[in-house]
Amino acid sequence: MNTEIEKRIGNNIKKLRERAGFTQEYLATKLQISGCDVTRSAVAKIEVGQRHLYADEIILIKKILNVGYDEIFK
Repeated sequence: MNTEIEKRIGNNIKKLRERAGFTQEYLATKLQISGCDVTRSAVAKIEVGQRHLYADEIILIKKILNVGYDEIFK
């Protein structure tokens, strides 16, 4: 995947997470509870575009943050 796109998506996730009032740790915990092995460190790397996102993670992030795909991918 294009690194600029990954950075943009990661930045969008960060903004959405902060808007929801969630910490990286909280998001990671919610992902873990839902079956994704994602640490706080991994969330930080996703937000800066240093880690690829998998489809199941995107689906869960959308659900946890209560947002649409358009907000994640804009």
